[in-house]
This record gives sequence, structure tokens and C-alpha cells, in this order.
Amino acid sequence: MSVRWVITDAMWDRIEPLMPADPVRGRRWADHRRTLEAIVWKYRTGSPWRDLPDELGSFQTAHKRLLRWAVDGTWERILAALLAAADGADDIGWTVSVDSTICRAHQHAAGARKKGAPDRVEPDDHALGRSRGGLSTKVHLVSDSHARPLALRVSAGQAGDAPAFEVVMASIRVPRSGPGRPRTRPDAVLADRAYSSRAIREHLRRRGIRAVIPQPADQVGHRLRRGRAGGRPPGFDAEVYKQRNAVERCINRLKQWRGLAMRTDKLAVAYQAALHLAAILMWTRR
Repeated sequence: MSVRWVITDAMWDRIEPLMPADPVRGRRWADHRRTLEAIVWKYRTGSPWRDLPDELGSFQTAHKRLLRWAVDGTWERILAALLAAADGADDIGWTVSVDSTICRAHQHAAGARKKGAPDRVEPDDHALGRSRGGLSTKVHLVSDSHARPLALRVSAGQAGDAPAFEVVMASIRVPRSGPGRPRTRPDAVLADRAYSSRAIREHLRRRGIRAVIPQPADQVGHRLRRGRAGGRPPGFDAEVYKQRNAVERCINRLKQWRGLAMRTDKLAVAYQAALHLAAILMWTRR
């Protein structure tokens, strides 16, 4: 069968220097570019691993490489290096947007062991939640103003947005191209009403980050009923808030991969690794 290749020469020129080097002893790595194409094909089409075309090599190699580099942090290091290069070129929009999206989980995603995950990086619940609609996983993410992901985290589908806010914000860590500590503070954070809480606003105020978050009607009514004791309404810039569509566009780009729109992985670490790979390709397209 004919396979459509996704990684262009220009994209590979940026990714290749960041790939792991061959080990000093033992067998050399299989072709990195073909392995990445194999992983991309699996998640882009949503096909089973065993249906991988012969042109893309062994499915065992691609699957093991995905997990191995997820456990040792290779995917996150590659993404961090691309973010550092983008920041050095002043190509990151630091008015960021935060949101989450529900991804349905296929029945094949269930059944993994509750304990004994590799290197303890796998959560006990495998980031799978049960609800009336069935199994699901929630992806929490921060995007820059150009609709590209800065940080990604997964949780069970029924998990709330507000409790995961500080976790995903703490994942923003962009190394400097020169000396200095990594940048962890955006200029402003845009989020919808689900993130309107006193704890979140205080967290952003303490870090010196501008919050652009509208209040839900019940919070407005409660403040007004208290009169003077209710205090002043929090600041809200409606014009800046219009830029929040960036995170929606980022989610839409990620979900163009069918294997990300519907999770089939038993392990959360594998699913999150695929999200990081999709983010890596998004950052190499510009």
C-alpha cells in the first residue's frame, strides 16, 4: 500500500539533531525518521499497531520506542528544545490560553493492570474515567497565542478543570537559548468560566500573571447579594478575551489525529507521548 509521509525534510532538519544518539554498545537504533513516521501513521489514522504498513517497519519497534521515550522523558525534552528555539526567535505568544477537552476511550483502552507501571510514571487509574457516556480521558493543555501547545497533561475524563489548573500551569517550562532559568510565567492567562475561582485568581496574582477570566452568573449574583461585603468585581478585559479561540484551534488541530480524538492506548503514558509527538510536529511546521 502507498503511505503518505507527514514529516517533511524541513521538519526533519529540526528534529534530527534532537533525537537520541546511538548507544556506545549494543545494536544501533533503527531509522529514527521511519519510526516517527510509523508512530504518526498509527495515531493519525487511528489504526491498530498490527496494521502498520510494511514500508514503516516493525510495529513492535515503533510501539516500544514510543513507550521507552515516554518513560525516559525523550518526547518532553524534544518539545522543550523546540520551545527554547522558538522563544529565542521571539516566536512564542505569551498571552496563553488554558482549556481542556474530553476524548472518548475505546473499549480496548481498558484492562491494564492497576499496579506495576514502568518506573511509576503511570497513574493507577491510567487516566481513564467512567461516566454515563462510557470511558473517557481529559486532556488539559496550555496553548500560546498562535494555537500551539506549550504544556499537556491527561487525567480521568470526569476530573474537573479547576483542580488541574495549577498542574498544567506548572508544566510550562521553556528553557532559555542562553544563560538564565527557564521561563515559566506567561504575560497573561485566558480561560473560560470553569476556571473562575478565588484560588486560581490568587495563584495567578501571586505569580504576577494577569488573569483574563469571566465570572459565571452565580458568582456575580452572590457578590451582588453581599453588597459592600462582596467586594469589587475582578478585572476582565473583554477585548483580550477574544484571543481565547487560540486554545480551541489548538485542540482542533490535535484532534485531527483520529488516534488522539479517540484513545485506544491502555497506558496513559503512551497516550500522552502521542500528544507530545503531535505537539512536536506542530512546532516544527513554522
